[in-house]
Amino acid sequence: MVRFLTIDVNSVHFSHFPLTSLLMSSYPVIPDWKEQEWDTEKPDSYAGIFHFRFWRFGEWVDVVIDDRLPTVDNQLVYCHSNDSNEFWSALVEKAYAKVYGCYEALDGGNTADALVDFTGGVSEPVDLLEGQMATDEVARNQLFERVLKVHNRDGLISCSIRATTIEDMEARLDCGLVKGHAYAVTDVRKVRLGHGLLAFFKSEKLQMIRMRNPWGEKEWSGPWSDSSEEWNKVSKSEREKLGVTVQDDGEFWMTFDDFCQYFTDLILCRLINTSYLSIHKTWEEEVMRGSWIHRQDPLRNRSGGCINHKATFLQNPQYVFDVKKVEDEVLICLQQKEKRATPKEGKGENLAIGFDIHRVELNRKYRMHSAQQKVAGSIYINSRCVFLRKELKEGRYVIIPTTFDPGQQGDFLLRVFTDVPSDCKELTLDEPPQTCWTGMCGYPQLVTQVHVLNAEGLQGQDSNGELHCLNPNKDRLLSKARAVDPYVIITCEGERVRSPVQKDTRCPNFDIKGLFYRKKPKDGIHIEIYNKNMIVDTFLGQVIMFSDPNERQEQHTLHLRDKGNRQDNDLPGTLTVRLITSTTLTNI
Repeated sequence: MVRFLTIDVNSVHFSHFPLTSLLMSSYPVIPDWKEQEWDTEKPDSYAGIFHFRFWRFGEWVDVVIDDRLPTVDNQLVYCHSNDSNEFWSALVEKAYAKVYGCYEALDGGNTADALVDFTGGVSEPVDLLEGQMATDEVARNQLFERVLKVHNRDGLISCSIRATTIEDMEARLDCGLVKGHAYAVTDVRKVRLGHGLLAFFKSEKLQMIRMRNPWGEKEWSGPWSDSSEEWNKVSKSEREKLGVTVQDDGEFWMTFDDFCQYFTDLILCRLINTSYLSIHKTWEEEVMRGSWIHRQDPLRNRSGGCINHKATFLQNPQYVFDVKKVEDEVLICLQQKEKRATPKEGKGENLAIGFDIHRVELNRKYRMHSAQQKVAGSIYINSRCVFLRKELKEGRYVIIPTTFDPGQQGDFLLRVFTDVPSDCKELTLDEPPQTCWTGMCGYPQLVTQVHVLNAEGLQGQDSNGELHCLNPNKDRLLSKARAVDPYVIITCEGERVRSPVQKDTRCPNFDIKGLFYRKKPKDGIHIEIYNKNMIVDTFLGQVIMFSDPNERQEQHTLHLRDKGNRQDNDLPGTLTVRLITSTTLTNI
């Protein structure tokens, strides 16, 4: 059966693999494992082969091996269990070595990548030192909630204490922890302190985390270790629920405060459940495959390097996606094809890769040709995967995956996870295509970007939903009026862009953009403001603008006007808009 393993300390050659085996031993990662188990009642069914599945560059790959394992003096030499009748860890390691070409290729791998290969999940490395988790209580509490959420959703978690020198590797600290050694996190809890009814009604809970040393020995000896007196603060039933044991089995509890004090690195591997039939559905996933390809033509080049190379940065592949909630947690993972998996071509070095995220116009359908508002960016590193977790507001965004230097080539996999579908897709066209209808219907002559910044002094609304002018000289109306829930609609040649609703304000900061390819340059651009109501939305005012590519003034603040045959009437409030127009359709 598949269960927790205890790894023989003398068998470890590839530091990340024993931990991966330990973490995976509690998950059904071996397909049809019951059918592959040795059956004493059906010895003839044993074929001497085993198959495993690994997630490789967006696909599950079946790997078949025989049952021959490397030994010295009739003893297994690599990863194996202390139980002489259990071979799953050694067999999995052999299959994994086959994926990479040989056992030696596993040397130098990292836990985060291995967890992804075993689960198809997404690994997030967390630097506890850089995040100042030991001293920043707010950040530490937020991290604990993230770790708890990942654990409760069956994610895999590992941690380690960074070794800065060769001498530090596997060095044991006075507290019992080992440097340069990976631990598996096996439980995360808020532990209730106290006994009896007092504990039930007491609100005090301790943030705690349980870890396991793959060696099956050498535990934490500080507060809340197996035999420490701190456990007297917890009721017997609570201790039994936590599974506290007093034996050197490699598993131990720590407070999360102590954990952040001693450990330096944490890896959160989220298992992605996208099934609508599951009550535990966690994410919507979009998977994009792409390539960095160097070409001489700037419009066809797709290897422009990072943002340091401003002349070529926007020549990289571009992917647009929407955030449809008021705010959403977005996970983005960029993965390149690993050079370790191509032994015939030599071990090779991974490219330094990363990505930027830009907030763009709500209706953008073609590639960016000028920099927009950058809202986030990953680090650049020559690892297989680069990960970013970011809270983004409602709107449209473009991800630009790049190599650090221009001209470098390679394939990549981009994975985007959101709470609701993001409609992620690659932007491939630079401008509207010419079709057989172009001669009859015309082709755009201008491109205009409309950036609605903010409004000031909009009409207020009383308790009956009626609008009133907020004139300081009319105290009665001023006292009755309250803020509104405004939104803006931009219309140009029949195309409409609508902003999210701003809540409870008469001075909304819209900060939204629309992009329009215009066949009729003399037609005006209509910008209307409405108040969101339960039944019928209320008109608050509008402006009509005309944009000339020769006009130097980009930003305008205009008084709101009425509509229809009352367009000459002023309404309360002003609107600030920035317009950029070009006769070259690939300028914006």
